[in-house]
Amino acid sequence: MKKAISVLFLSGIALVLLFVTVFGVTKTASTTLPVDSKYRVFCANSKIEVEQRTLEQEKNARGSSVCQLGEFDFLSDAEKEAEKLGGKGADCKCP
Repeated sequence: MKKAISVLFLSGIALVLLFVTVFGVTKTASTTLPVDSKYRVFCANSKIEVEQRTLEQEKNARGSSVCQLGEFDFLSDAEKEAEKLGGKGADCKCP
């Protein structure tokens, strides 16, 4: 009888752990994975910036004086584009 109770108890714990793992990991993964992994070159407040934010996020952070100058899959490509435009922190104007 003691063995049966022990097996039932361990089975219950295993089911709870399985439930928490499946539903906990799914929720965590969906909130931590980036929806948009592009790198963008912005002119924000008349200065060149490279960010992973969207245009809307950049405007929320920097104000309405923001325009997007390019979008890239890799940080190195975005940084190269920024260098062509004068480099990060260089003066710029929105078209």
